[in-house]
Amino acid sequence: RPNAEPVKEKGHCRARTRPSRQPKGCARSIRVIHRAHCSRWRDGELRAGTTEEDGRIALIQSDIWIGFPRAEQVLDRLQGMIEAPRQTRMPGLLVHGASGIGKTMIARNLSRKYAPEYDPASGITRTPLLLLQAPPAPDERRFYLHILAAVGAPATALSARAQNVASLEVRVIALLRDLGLRMIMIDEVHNLLAGTHREQRRFLNVLRYLSNELEVSLVCLGVSEAVDAIRGDIQLARRLDEHHLPNWRDDAEFSDMIQTLIAAMPLEKKSNLKVKSLKQVLALTGGVTSRIFALVKDLSIDAIITGEECITDDAIAKWTPVWSRHANPHRRLQKSRV
Repeated sequence: RPNAEPVKEKGHCRARTRPSRQPKGCARSIRVIHRAHCSRWRDGELRAGTTEEDGRIALIQSDIWIGFPRAEQVLDRLQGMIEAPRQTRMPGLLVHGASGIGKTMIARNLSRKYAPEYDPASGITRTPLLLLQAPPAPDERRFYLHILAAVGAPATALSARAQNVASLEVRVIALLRDLGLRMIMIDEVHNLLAGTHREQRRFLNVLRYLSNELEVSLVCLGVSEAVDAIRGDIQLARRLDEHHLPNWRDDAEFSDMIQTLIAAMPLEKKSNLKVKSLKQVLALTGGVTSRIFALVKDLSIDAIITGEECITDDAIAKWTPVWSRHANPHRRLQKSRV
């Protein structure tokens, strides 16, 4: 039936063949936001002599932010915390979920919104938000050194005596207080699991101490395995509300997100995908955001190289993750022709 009309199925648009128009009732599930509504973190860096196709490929390979509802919900909550007045017990949040689900993307997006600003009157760079990555192991001294490096005050000029934990603690507190800090975000907080139980407790004590002493909000981001470790510190666990980011499921929210992502790719043609293909994307990626982005970017680059200029159902059916991250576009193209 070459001219069959698309039908709805569980909130999605299912088409037996390529649909000629969008049926009523499916607007929410396949709503597409134009690329202008997607704020890119940075443009692809282009070298002299590159072609227009090279430029589009570089743009695809660059980072992209799409404000889907689950991410905006966390951002709104974090923004409310950072704008809240100082109080004796500042609010905190633990954002956890599978690796690659989008925690770091959310943290970086917020850090760009609250980037450091230089105050010429005081000669101080105001830093409302400090985003740090937890050290590979729960080490107090290494953590303080990371903080000093992040605020542009590396400890290389300090004497060996001034680099002991007590001295570093005093120096860090003084510097962060002068910066007008409002929030500390610790990414990859699950790294504390690499230490012993005693080391974990001491590291968590440091986080709680910084939050209390500076009257700043504390936000931790990590995989769900870190939740139990943080719950081991009862006082810290009581002040950190938990926000779980689940893997994507087969629902209207996923359909809306992936079609928005596909529409943000610089392709010349619109990609009309069947519901079966969207379900296959979900199965191939396990509902992990970073894998979904990698799949769409990989297929978009292939679409440019082959001249297809859109992502097709056939391309998704043939896609394999073997070369999505470990081969250049020309190797993927050669493989697809075999």
